[in-house]
Amino acid sequence: MTLTADATTDFTDSTELGYLLHKHPDKVQNFGLSVGSATVFYPEAMRESTCVALILDVDALELGRSLPKYSPGEFALGRYLNDRPYAGASLLAVAISRVFKQAMAGVCTARPDLPDRELPLRITLPSVPCRGGSGLAAELFGPLGWDAQTTPIPLDPEVAEWGDSVYVDLTLTGTATVAAALRHLYVLLPVLDDVKHYWVGEDEADKLVRAAGDWLGDHPRIELITERYLKHRRELVESVVDRLVPDATPSVQAPRDPSLGELRARAVLAELKVVGAKTVVDFGCGEGRLLRELFADNTFERIIGVDVSSRALDSAQRRLRLDDLGDRQRARIELIHSSATYRDNRLRGFDAMVLMEVIEHVDADRLPALVRSVFQESRASTVVVTTPNSEYNELYDGLAADEFRHPDHRFEFTRAQFQDWAAEIDGYDVRFEGVGPMDDTRGTPTQLAVFTRREDTV
Repeated sequence: MTLTADATTDFTDSTELGYLLHKHPDKVQNFGLSVGSATVFYPEAMRESTCVALILDVDALELGRSLPKYSPGEFALGRYLNDRPYAGASLLAVAISRVFKQAMAGVCTARPDLPDRELPLRITLPSVPCRGGSGLAAELFGPLGWDAQTTPIPLDPEVAEWGDSVYVDLTLTGTATVAAALRHLYVLLPVLDDVKHYWVGEDEADKLVRAAGDWLGDHPRIELITERYLKHRRELVESVVDRLVPDATPSVQAPRDPSLGELRARAVLAELKVVGAKTVVDFGCGEGRLLRELFADNTFERIIGVDVSSRALDSAQRRLRLDDLGDRQRARIELIHSSATYRDNRLRGFDAMVLMEVIEHVDADRLPALVRSVFQESRASTVVVTTPNSEYNELYDGLAADEFRHPDHRFEFTRAQFQDWAAEIDGYDVRFEGVGPMDDTRGTPTQLAVFTRREDTV
């Protein structure tokens, strides 16, 4: 990232930018971060124009260690092999807050007259994830006074038919105080990406209010900004909106509402109740969202949570507090490290199996292996499957037409594709339901299938 300030009649010597940033133009300075290091230097420092550069060097091993115990849908090496070292997103935002902390706060003891002065600034970021189309940058930065110019970066310059990637070369031009410019970047870079590399809790909501409290309440995209910045945690989003917009009415915009996950869990539980299942396997259990609901209902006598990620299972064990349970209750639930695409004799003979938002994380050429393992080998009486309905995606705020809802999704079925796939599974009858708000044309955001094994199936 580079930030360039030009001299004005009120700011005759642009090298005074060094006072505002607390970084001397004649020095190269290095700063240690939890995931690597940041370097600050001045490619240009002249009276007429001064440019400061911030270079982030990400240590993949340190990043892998610092990530939360589990990220839904991650593949085995995803925390080590990813775009974080090359993309200006949440890691760059953290570096900005670490390196330019005093500048963001508008503190300059050496020249207290400088922080309140607005400067003509130009900020360049050569690779920024922009999930939602390149125009999203203008929608976010434009209301704050910035002219946002984006150049989409192709997936491969040599293969034009592959089209553009989700990354853009972003240039922001405008007049602002340095403190305001840095705070805008700190908040909006992770929003453009819609991914954060660290846990988001109540303290993150407080940070958002501190960094954006003077402008976010009036921003036309406040809902998108708060939802993405806070990783779509609805309770945190509502707390921030209530603080910044006291008279705001609750949002009824459903497509990006995290409560859809609760609706899915309730729909699955209802189907298990209808068939009278007593023993249940939850494939891809993750951190235990559905397991918690199953365990709270004593009609489920035996519950197995299965996941390919040992970190996810560790997190589920802590979330469910299994170590604190008495022997009788502890015997009801078990966590197993396994996969829906491999045969596992421990999973035979159960009343029901659940794959809630799982199949879309499996490579298409591995789906036959999943069908063989779940339906032909394990042979549960009932199998409940939920998956996104790709037709509904265009209703999502900020999601481009050709984007998936999660970066780890290998595909997303339309309703017809899902029904065609389900109809090819031998030995089971299937019916379909919708989960979430209904759109007359596009259906519901989640589609659900209930497979019932035929009694004559050997």
